[in-house]
Parts: sequence; structure tokens; C-alpha cells
Amino acid sequence: MGTQLSPRSARVIDLEARRQRQQARRRLIRLAPELDGLEMVYRLDSSPDTLYGMPLLAWGLREDGEVVGLVAWMESLTPCHRLDDDEHGRFVGYRDPETEELFEVAPEHKLMELEHAANYFDYEETEQVTLIQQLPEIQGTHALCMDDGDAPWQLKQVFGWRLYSDGKIEALLADERRVEETPILLGDACLYPGHSRHRLVYFFQRQIANRIRQEDPAILEALALMVMPESDPGT
Repeated sequence: MGTQLSPRSARVIDLEARRQRQQARRRLIRLAPELDGLEMVYRLDSSPDTLYGMPLLAWGLREDGEVVGLVAWMESLTPCHRLDDDEHGRFVGYRDPETEELFEVAPEHKLMELEHAANYFDYEETEQVTLIQQLPEIQGTHALCMDDGDAPWQLKQVFGWRLYSDGKIEALLADERRVEETPILLGDACLYPGHSRHRLVYFFQRQIANRIRQEDPAILEALALMVMPESDPGT
């Protein structure tokens, strides 16, 4: 015989609303550039005993209070802890190359810097997505931009990063036809968010971008594999 249920109506749990609230708590609300050379450390499944280092571009404060390191990785400015891929790499921790110290969480001084800045620049929430912050790009990051149709891909220098109120980050690229002064600086009218014009945007560090410009055969072959459309199974 079954157990008699309570006469009270059961609560309906809105899983989608809960998921959206959790995502909102993880959105980035403030950025701080990394100016002391701290690195992200990761490993590849193909060589698990080898660690690789990559300079951190910035630190980000999430709405839940956690501070995460950020690198220009694949198609976005990505929190390091999201790197968990069989082929491209798995996040291990952060590293101070001067002391060779390896640590798992953001240093205390970055946490304090971001918390104080977020409290000072306390923006009022609006229904429309608004610009919160801009950072200059200081590492020479480049973007490989691809459009629809047969348009050739373009390799463009990244001049800065924009953080929006929904937590999204966009790379700022230059429209060469609108450049009026050099060097190009944040606020110049020639700059535009990458994804506002390009279907796909992939990020590369400066040394890889230079090898692309020099038409390094190995790099061009890797690019061809990356941008080549998937084969039709029926062909």
C-alpha cells in the first residue's frame, strides 16, 4: 500500500529559472589586467607529464565573488578553469615564473583590487546590455576573422577588450578604412567588436600570428584544418 501524500500542493521547481540564476552568478562584472607576468599552466593529454605556460591577459571578478584568470583561447577571452579538453589542453593552475610557485586560486592582491574597483564602479542594472569596462590589449593578441561565403579570412590585431553588463567580453578590432590617427587607442572610432562583423573569430598569440604572416607551412596547414568545413558524410 502506498504512502499517503500530503494534501499540500507540490512545489513546481523551475529548473530553467534556476539555471539562469546560477549562470548570472557566474557572469563577469569587473576586469583587471595582469601586468606582472603571471601565467596559466596547462597540460595536454598527448604528453601528460609535460606542463605548458601561457601568459595571463587579465583577471575577472564574477558576481559570485570568485576571481578567475583569463586568456585569449580559441574563440573567446576564456576563464582558465574552463580549459578541460582532450586535444587542446586541461587547466592545472597559475604560476609565478619569477618564483616558480604554482597555485590554484587567484592571488590575494588581485582579489582585493577587483573587489574595491567593483564597489567603486557600482553600475546600476538595466534591461539593455550596456558597456561596463574597456581594457587595452598589451600582449599583441591577434584574431583570425572569417565571414560567410567565399570571403577570404583576415588576420587582425586586437587593440582592446570590452566587458558588457551581461558578462560577455568582445575583442576590439580596427576598420582600416576608418583609421585617422596612429597609434590606435581605445575610444577611436575605427574600432569595432569582432563578433559584430565576423562569423567566427579565433585568437592567437603574437608569435603564432607572426608565423601566419610569414606563411609558415606547418601553421598554414593547421589553419587549413581548422577553417575547413566538415566533410559531408554522404560524399
